[in-house]
Amino acid sequence: MRLRNHLKILIAVTIAWVLFLLAGLPDYYQQYSTRFMVLFDAALLLPLWLVVFLLLRYARRRSRFVLSLWYSFYIAVPLMLYDYLYCGIYLGHGLGFFGIFWYLTVYYIIPWIILPPTGLWLDRRMCSENESA
Repeated sequence: MRLRNHLKILIAVTIAWVLFLLAGLPDYYQQYSTRFMVLFDAALLLPLWLVVFLLLRYARRRSRFVLSLWYSFYIAVPLMLYDYLYCGIYLGHGLGFFGIFWYLTVYYIIPWIILPPTGLWLDRRMCSENESA
């Protein structure tokens, strides 16, 4: 992947994080019940997967699996860093923020669980389509 593409993805996830932060104010979603946050986290899964699926599906001449690893990285790592800076340092929770803000923590793991298998599946699907053509 080119540097330009890495920067575009980083900018996109940074904007998404800022919007997510603003939507969660005043307490970064702590003001909501556990039940609401479980449902909220679950509701985010399908749109997240669908966006990445479409990006992978229409990627040109690339391994979709490798791309899925990059997307997993960018969805998890920068957001974890931003959350640590905000929740861990600014709010003073330190590494304890992983437990306090568990609804964020699950999204540092979920992309690594659902996106690479999607990339593998698309690679296999594209291979079988090319072989039958």
